[in-house]
Amino acid sequence: EVQLVESGGTVVQAGGSLRLSCAASGFNLDDYAIGWFRQAPGKEREGVSCISSSDGATYYADAVKGRFTISSDIAKNTVYLQMNSLKPEDTAVYYCAAGSSVVAPLFTSEYQYDYWGQGTQVTVSS
Repeated sequence: EVQLVESGGTVVQAGGSLRLSCAASGFNLDDYAIGWFRQAPGKEREGVSCISSSDGATYYADAVKGRFTISSDIAKNTVYLQMNSLKPEDTAVYYCAAGSSVVAPLFTSEYQYDYWGQGTQVTVSS
């Protein structure tokens, strides 16, 4: 059974840091691109970052560039999202998703992803 499980979400003060984890099971990470998305209350879900399976290249939305870092640990079949300098506008439910045919520069297109996690809540207080 294919499964993605996010963890690490919590309440943090503005300017703080968090690391989210996305643990994959039922498939090998190196065969899939992994994307992180987020959805804030009353807003549409948006792409945050992606790591390509083919070459490990990383991509970021402009809103998080320079503050967030995506990485993967193939041995642990886990992808991480390190979030620094957090802002209240980063508050959202964060989801990870896996796709076998993701065109990484177009990572924000949700239709490219085959599997989704259940999400983890990140709240940044001001």
